[in-house]
Amino acid sequence: MPQRRTLLAASTAWTLTCVLGTPSQAQTPAVPVATPTEVAAQLPGAYWSGSARLRFFGFDVYDSQLWVAPGFQAATFAQHGLALELTYLRALTGQDIAERSLKEMRRSADLSPEQAQRWRAALLDAIPDVKATDRLTGLHIPGVGARFWHNGQPRPGVPDPEFSRLFFGIWLSQATSEPQLRRALLARLSP
Repeated sequence: MPQRRTLLAASTAWTLTCVLGTPSQAQTPAVPVATPTEVAAQLPGAYWSGSARLRFFGFDVYDSQLWVAPGFQAATFAQHGLALELTYLRALTGQDIAERSLKEMRRSADLSPEQAQRWRAALLDAIPDVKATDRLTGLHIPGVGARFWHNGQPRPGVPDPEFSRLFFGIWLSQATSEPQLRRALLARLSP
């Protein structure tokens, strides 16, 4: 009978994980991660801040890593240069990524229909379909906008500071839907 209870408990836990999802799980590599070439070239002096894995409904979606410019402060992230790299663990369409990004950006600001349409088009240009192991790197340039790379190759950027603030706020804003992921990305920064 005890074995049956253990099996039932394990089965229930697995089912709940699949149905309800689990919070993002932080990953902290033992050694700093190598800075991608595009980040080193565009953000001199940047240092690795942290990493995390996004899980959604029990499925691994991507691993994320954050590099920040010297003097970076989490509370005022939009005023500092930063680079975020997502390494996908499954295939997703660029359209799905764009739609989810807009949904998350709307958590922090009301977007007019025209603005949302413009930003959706910009995201569709910047973000291609991805497969497992593909890397998308985004660079936030304060007061200028965002630049993107897919597996180290340049993609169209979005020269709009408000877009960039809200886009990177998906991960770094205090209003993020993934506060544990945010904490893990900012783990190496002083409190």
